[in-house]
Amino acid sequence: MTLLTNKEQQQVASAISEVERETDAELVTVLADASDNYSYIPLLWAGIIALLIPGTINYFTGSLGADWLLMVQWATFIVLCLLLQFPGVGHRLIPRPVRFWRASNMARRQFLEQNLHHTEGGVGMLVFVSEAEHYVEILVDQGISSRIGDDVWEGIVKTFTERVRSGETLTGFLECIKSCGQHLREQVPATHEKNELPNHLVLIPKQS
Repeated sequence: MTLLTNKEQQQVASAISEVERETDAELVTVLADASDNYSYIPLLWAGIIALLIPGTINYFTGSLGADWLLMVQWATFIVLCLLLQFPGVGHRLIPRPVRFWRASNMARRQFLEQNLHHTEGGVGMLVFVSEAEHYVEILVDQGISSRIGDDVWEGIVKTFTERVRSGETLTGFLECIKSCGQHLREQVPATHEKNELPNHLVLIPKQS
């Protein structure tokens, strides 16, 4: 998984600056490689399979003694742990609700860490993307949510998510920022010049 280049990050920053000239909203974008390393998932699956498969075979055939059964289970566990560590293999075993739950948690942490809940007038807005989970979420403070309904963001998020799935994250960001800007200009127009928060794209590399 490759995050955006410096040139691409600058394109995102420029798009944010253009939007913020015409709205009081403070827009912050965050791109995470993944929302969790999920190191426990391969171990969990390896443990379940190592317990069930050799034990089930021995139950029906009786071909293994207790000592041999234990050895086969350990060998199965170790081999599976190694195989499931390969990129893209273990990740496929992570249930979608778990992936989305972890990504949603990170989005909310980022909203707080980027101080979007402390803007003047409560006009903070976060566009969060986690590439590994193909997850996109838009979070807004009360100064925006009181004027623009969630249904507006849902359509933008759906389109952006398809871009991320297709490996077009940069295009997705630029389209999303432009679409958000159209609504923000109408409902949260600029009343005075300000720039409380940085416009650059916040990158979160893969967690070890």
